[in-house]
Amino acid sequence: MEQCNDPSSLSKADRKTIEKNRRNQMKGLYSELNSLVPHQQHSREVLSLPDQLEEAANYIKKLQIDLERMRQRKESLTVGENSSSITSSSGRKETLPLLPHLEIHHVDSSLDVVLITRIDYQFIFNDIIRMLHEENLEVINASYTLIGDTIFHSIHSKVGECATGYRAARISDRLKKFVGSGAS
Repeated sequence: MEQCNDPSSLSKADRKTIEKNRRNQMKGLYSELNSLVPHQQHSREVLSLPDQLEEAANYIKKLQIDLERMRQRKESLTVGENSSSITSSSGRKETLPLLPHLEIHHVDSSLDVVLITRIDYQFIFNDIIRMLHEENLEVINASYTLIGDTIFHSIHSKVGECATGYRAARISDRLKKFVGSGAS
């Protein structure tokens, strides 16, 4: 009974409880952090706490680099110049395609066109739609997104059941020549 009344023994018990709660809280936070980091599937060994923290730190650094690369790419696509470049994480300049930029994908009976232009080249979109109609392609869906002064166009069209790879290649060449001449 004397121990309970002794102020020094109460503070020791309180300190132990506080420290135990702190350790439990830290353990929970480490566990939560570890659950947010993607782990390699083939590794089933349990990592030590310092290794888990190092893995989390490396993952966060990788995410920061990826985010900066995406920011630079976005900025380079929305600047007012026709050509642009970004600086990679290694400090190297990477050149992006000149605008307008055209990508064409032919799969089975569909032809997908992705066109990236500046606002001052928006006429190209209308001309591409016209060309696809001239080639007897059925435009299934056409959409665009405006970011700054850059327009991202997407056109999904149906080539037809009897279309050959040669015909799709011919149409692709025609579109690429048109966009190439429109950029100059």
